[in-house]
Order: sequence, then structure tokens, then C-alpha cells
Amino acid sequence: MTAWDRVGPLRVEAVSLTEVALPLVAPFVTAHGRESHRRFWLVGVHAGGVTGWAESVAQEEPLYSEETHATLHDVVVRHLVPRLLREPITDPADVAVRLSPIRHHPMAKASVEMAVWDWYGRAAGVSLGAHWGGTRPEAPAGVVVGISASVADLVDTVGAHVAAGYRRVKIKIQPGWDLEPLQALRSTWPSLALWADANSSYTLGDAARLAQLDRMNLGLLEQPLGPDDLVDHATLQRRMTTPVCLDESIRSLQDARQALQLGACRVINVKPARVGGFGPALAIHALARDHGVPLWCGGMLESGVGRAANLQLARQEGFTLPGDLSASARYFHEDLVDPPFVLTPRGTLAIPTGPGIGVAPHPDRLRRFQVGAVEWLRR
Repeated sequence: MTAWDRVGPLRVEAVSLTEVALPLVAPFVTAHGRESHRRFWLVGVHAGGVTGWAESVAQEEPLYSEETHATLHDVVVRHLVPRLLREPITDPADVAVRLSPIRHHPMAKASVEMAVWDWYGRAAGVSLGAHWGGTRPEAPAGVVVGISASVADLVDTVGAHVAAGYRRVKIKIQPGWDLEPLQALRSTWPSLALWADANSSYTLGDAARLAQLDRMNLGLLEQPLGPDDLVDHATLQRRMTTPVCLDESIRSLQDARQALQLGACRVINVKPARVGGFGPALAIHALARDHGVPLWCGGMLESGVGRAANLQLARQEGFTLPGDLSASARYFHEDLVDPPFVLTPRGTLAIPTGPGIGVAPHPDRLRRFQVGAVEWLRR
């Protein structure tokens, strides 16, 4: 008998959508643009006095993905929730299948699917990470640094993060902001675990310049080319010794399988909210382990709700590289959860051990950061 058998079928009584906006400690700048706050939908699945939570990750503009904050709401309300309410759910793994007739929209699907997983974990009284077989109590944390105003500012910012205990630093790069900042960091910290993330800002025509990054001793180069450029990524990887890591290109298990078959990457960044939820993320985890490909868990400036979900996934043994799992204070003066996530002296984050994802939004903070009325969708 599984934990879900003890819970029985889930008859969803209602789904709530709460729009939340959390100010960032400082603007976050990437090749996609500049963000000064984190705006998202907090999705709640309600039944039997239990609520499962999930955080949407779609941005306000279609820069990282075709999905946006607005389109995610429309797809969830008009197409996904009606399917969720249609009949009972006997296993959270079935949700991804039930939503599969809706083409694409993995971020919208994830916001519903992950809330169902959390509901099951809470109802059964089990941690999701432990249920999936994870045993580690904490996950190695990495920090992400956006594009800075100057190289000197970047060095100062990275220095503060290194002093705080982060052992892996990833910086955002783009044409015109790549070799010089990376060289400055490598000269200052010769042994620092240093990564670069291009957010699809280069083309294969930049291969010669990107190949110069090989002398920086980077752990990886993340998503240098466009999301649909698997063939070009394979060509670039053959020209570089630095491992190429794919992020935006991996939106499904099929994308991951094709990328590995083509040799388009040597590392995969798994974001459950980008690939359709926990079920698809676990399938990619299994595929990568079968191929001996390193994994790490990415982030989308999530609040503590989304961070806890990512940590449950990162608890699995296939996640061998530090993820974008920074402490709450890295992005927010005040997180949506209490207590906030803090960096341990070992450069890690403790993985919540409570049921489901292990945390829930703090009611008072949710009310303060809520920017619209709660929308209820009922049977």
C-alpha cells in the first residue's frame, strides 16, 4: 500500500488563485530584461480541509518563455482547472496525463500539477522529497548574479556572496558582457566554482567568441543559443570543451531526450515549473541518470513556496550539482514563508521535512503582498 492509497481519491472542492507581488532586494538584470519585483499566481488546491500550494513562474513579458503571467492565468482558469474538477484523482502522477490534451503551456500545467502533489503529501503526512526516494537533508546552494553596471560592481557583488558562504556563483552574460567580467572573476577567485548563463543571447555565429570561454575554467555555459536551436547547440558543444547546459530548451521529457541524442548538451538544468511539474521533472531526472548526465535544479526568483518545491526535487540523488537555491534574503527583504530559508555554514539550504513541500505561505504575509482579489473556482 502506498501513501496515496491511505489518502484515497482526491475530489477537488475548489482551486484558488491569489496574485502576489514581492519586491526584490535589488533589480535583477539578465539578457531578457530587468525585474524589480516578483509577480506570480499562488495556486491553491482545496479538499477535505487540506490545501496544496504551488507558485507560478511565468514572467509578465514573453521574454524567457512564450507563457506570461496573463496567459498562465487564462489557461489555468479556462482549460486546466475544469479538467481537474471533472473527476476524482487517484494519484498525483495522473495529473500531467489528464492535462496533456492541452498543448504546450508547461508553466500553467505545473502550477496546477505541483499543487496537487503538495495536497497529497500534506494529506498523507509525508514529505514529497522523501516519498520520491531522496535522502539528503540539505542541498548545495548556488547564487546567481545579474548583469552589473560595471566589472568593479560585479566583483564587489560576487565578493559579498562568497563571503556569505556561497560556493558556486553563476553570472548572467550577453554579447559585450562576457569575457571581461568572467576574466575579472577568475583572476580574483582562481578556484571558485564559476558558471555563466547567456539566456539564449548568442547565435552560432558567435561560436569563436564563445569558445574563448574555455580558458575561464567554467563549470558550464548555460543556454548560449536560442531555445529551439538544439542542432546548433550540438555543433557549438563539439567546438567547446566547456560543458553546455540547456535550460530554456528543455520544456519536456521529449526535449531532454532529443537534446541528449543530438549531443546538444552535457548538463541539464531542471526547473519543475518549466517542464510541466514534478512528474515530468522526475522523468527527466531518471533519463539523465540513465545517461550519466549531471543535473541541477534551477530557479525563477521564486518565493519560499517555489523554493521549497525546488528543494524537494533537488533532494533526489541525481541532482549532483549546486542549484539556484539561494537563501530568501538573496532576493527578498521579507519572504512569503516564515521562517525564511537561510544559508548554512556549509553553503547549503536545509530541505524542509514537513508534509508536502514542507512549507506554506504565511497568512499575514500573503494578505500584505496580495495585489488582487482571490479568485475561487469551485465544483
